[in-house]
Amino acid sequence: MNEPLDTINAGNVAGLAYLPVSLFGSVMGLCGLALAWRLAATEFGLPGWVGEVLGYAAAAVFVVLVLAYAIKCVKSPAAVRAEFAHPVAANFFATPIISLLLLPAVVAPYARALASVLWLVGTIAMLGFAWLIVSRWMSVRQHIAHATPAWIVPVVGTLNISMAGIPLNLPGSRAVCVFALAVGLFFAVPLFTLILSRLIFEEPMPQPLQPSLMILVAPFAVGFSAYLNVAGRLDLFAELLFYLAVFMLAVLLPKLVRLRSCSPFHTSWWAVSFPLAAMTLAALKFSVEQPAWPAQAFALAMLAFTTLVILSLGLRTSMGMAQGELRALTL
Repeated sequence: MNEPLDTINAGNVAGLAYLPVSLFGSVMGLCGLALAWRLAATEFGLPGWVGEVLGYAAAAVFVVLVLAYAIKCVKSPAAVRAEFAHPVAANFFATPIISLLLLPAVVAPYARALASVLWLVGTIAMLGFAWLIVSRWMSVRQHIAHATPAWIVPVVGTLNISMAGIPLNLPGSRAVCVFALAVGLFFAVPLFTLILSRLIFEEPMPQPLQPSLMILVAPFAVGFSAYLNVAGRLDLFAELLFYLAVFMLAVLLPKLVRLRSCSPFHTSWWAVSFPLAAMTLAALKFSVEQPAWPAQAFALAMLAFTTLVILSLGLRTSMGMAQGELRALTL
């Protein structure tokens, strides 16, 4: 268990067989936090360099993970096929695609052409992967025990298409964003109901998967930002999405706080990063539209909390990989 399997060199590259595709969730979390800090710098006068550093970190982590997972594909194809065939893990193949949808919003101020290319590739891949997963669900019998929050990622992930799609304003991009918004919001309802039913009536999920419960916040938090981007204004429906996200955060956050004291760290803990970042970004956007002090206080508190959580996750993951614990942290 303690063998340094993740040492990346010619003699021990097989260690990357244990690299989970879900680790791309770290890029999603960093991107979301970078966008939140940018907005906070604009609206609250906070240091602008923080968001830029987080954006650079997100891009760097993405490049490293793409290279590492490419090595895994070449050296350990059986491990990749097994991961893609798994009824739960397969859903996390959407995380690198969603990263491609979030990175354009981060890099657009520096390289608009690159951002446009990334968004186009990410959009095509996201819609294609969502179609593939829904087709799989309808073609192969599924088991209720496999209905975990991870099921939300590949289809409801289409909501992220508008994060950069609307600001880039490419020809036809608004129609694509409306289409993606419709797909994401429509599937969020039955998937959320199905997952909630599994959580209520079935055995609790294994402890390493418990952090993924925070994903249940994402459909409402990301849905709020996506709808606000497309609609261009705060209306009653947008408010409903935001308040639902706040309620789900209030329900799930205490569970994760208690879990942290009784469950060892796993890379699956990164599942909390993007939902928290999405909630933070939504809270900041809401406070801009409704500039009352409670909304502003909540937004700034979320920014501080999410920053602390993601920095802690990054430090713990870096320490684990440096000490050769990748296999242990993914089991």
